[in-house]
Amino acid sequence: MGSLGDCVKEYAIQLSKGQIQTAYRGIMTFMSDLRSYLEHKYSSFTASALYFGYMDMTYFAFTPFSLRDRRLKVAIVYLHEECRFELWLAGNSRQIQAEYIEMLSHRDLGKYALSRIQPGADSIIASSIVELPDFDHPDELKRHIEVEIMGFAEEMIRILDSDLAKS
Repeated sequence: MGSLGDCVKEYAIQLSKGQIQTAYRGIMTFMSDLRSYLEHKYSSFTASALYFGYMDMTYFAFTPFSLRDRRLKVAIVYLHEECRFELWLAGNSRQIQAEYIEMLSHRDLGKYALSRIQPGADSIIASSIVELPDFDHPDELKRHIEVEIMGFAEEMIRILDSDLAKS
């Protein structure tokens, strides 16, 4: 990678082509529409504001009250460079995240893997749900993500409830 000046020149060249703006605007519109769709359909969940990010990730939390009461959230995350959607179980703070990672470290999480406590890690559990999403069919993509988040939230509640029963 070159100097910041070189990077800015390349950035300007890429922007002059127009595709980056179109793609970014399309992704942000999709995420905003998805957030509104889910928020209006599921009154037992709470939605956070949309975090636009720095072209690395864009996300919003969409959390059932039972997880929110545990100071947890479920994030729907779009990773720009990987062109992938993930669902994250996350804590409301790094301390809460670390506590849950420790609490779950000796538990069977089934198909899920526990995240490691390290700088830059924002999840307790991360699950990839859509590789190379088809933004040309937003309604199908929206429905797919909806099914995935409902199943993920249900599974996280089940794991945590079974963990509390073992404690």
